[in-house]
Amino acid sequence: MKFADTKVHVIVGRGATASKTALLLAGDGERVRMISRTGGGPEHPLIDKVAADATDTDRLTELTEGADTLFTTAAPPYHTWPEQFPILSASLLSAVKRTGTAYVMLGNLYAYGPVDGPITPDFPLAAAGPKGRARARVWEEAASSGVKVTEVRAGQFYGAGAFSVFSLMVQRHVLEGRLVLVPQELDVPHSYTAIGDAARTLVAASRDDQAYGRAWHAPTSTLSVRELAGRLAELAGAPEPRMEEMTERDLTLLAYTEPFWGEMHEVLTKPGHPFVVDYSETEKILGVSATPVDDVLREVI
Repeated sequence: MKFADTKVHVIVGRGATASKTALLLAGDGERVRMISRTGGGPEHPLIDKVAADATDTDRLTELTEGADTLFTTAAPPYHTWPEQFPILSASLLSAVKRTGTAYVMLGNLYAYGPVDGPITPDFPLAAAGPKGRARARVWEEAASSGVKVTEVRAGQFYGAGAFSVFSLMVQRHVLEGRLVLVPQELDVPHSYTAIGDAARTLVAASRDDQAYGRAWHAPTSTLSVRELAGRLAELAGAPEPRMEEMTERDLTLLAYTEPFWGEMHEVLTKPGHPFVVDYSETEKILGVSATPVDDVLREVI
């Protein structure tokens, strides 16, 4: 049910970006309904947390009815994207079609495939791998459906609460002074998105009618993983990081213990090629800029 003179939003997902998005909306006095399998999310009087399966289209439609916006930050387990993303995205798309709700999607950069940057949002979605194609189809189907939809594409996440290669494989090891092994070239520039910047872009896009019908890039900071690790260490007073690049053989062997590792082969960038994102349109039109790297890392520490 809609509240008089109060905007109501539905967010599917409960991770760091979903939580920050919910808190931004609630902080502006707008009501938020967060949907996840576990019913998790931040505590706030304007945030209602609901345990539900977003692939249950009837239930999702019921929870979306009367909302101004449906945000989705959810994704299936990494190694199941080709099979599970079509199911999740079809349910989300059906819910917004049935309810007429505006649709704001959080995407990433996989759909572009290996490219020479700087990448702009109008680059062709030319990925050939299964995860990249899965991401591309989610957008292509939504964009051609006739619903009011936009997508915010983020780079590799970093910051407090991030779930990424950097947060999982670099951050803790740096802070503890341990050797860092990373499936990424150590000295090639790479674009990173702070969790808070992704959330601010989602909110800004949802509120701007000219944002719909196209994709946007979340702001990024571009530096090598060695530089990012070094900044983290310096700010934390930790030793200079010891870092080594994992080989494809390392990933292949690790894939026997955990499917995630086998999935990394597809998303490795071309050797020696920077992966750089152009977010100038986001800054100019939506008014969202990148948070300084040191500010993001201080929050991590």
